Amino acid sequence: MRQITKESINAFNWGFTFSKSNMNVKVFNDVVKLQYHGNTIAIKNRITNKISITNCGWFSNTTKERLNALEGVNIHQKNFVWYLNGNEWDGELTQIN
Repeated sequence: MRQITKESINAFNWGFTFSKSNMNVKVFNDVVKLQYHGNTIAIKNRITNKISITNCGWFSNTTKERLNALEGVNIHQKNFVWYLNGNEWDGELTQIN
């Protein structure tokens, strides 16, 4: 796992603002947003601790690596199709826990 992924996921999990290279974590009153190249790829509700993810239409290895660093997320690819926790996934916003 890349260092920037570790740092951004740590900030996302703990609810800290973070900005480095192409990764940002923005903290609002009741949500934390994980952004990659300005696209929000994960949202955490700070009250319920529920996390939702999306790839924002970008089926890249880096997007997959960033999302896979989140607890409860297991994305793999086979024949150009992405699978989220064993189920075919189109990348649309999906609650994972």
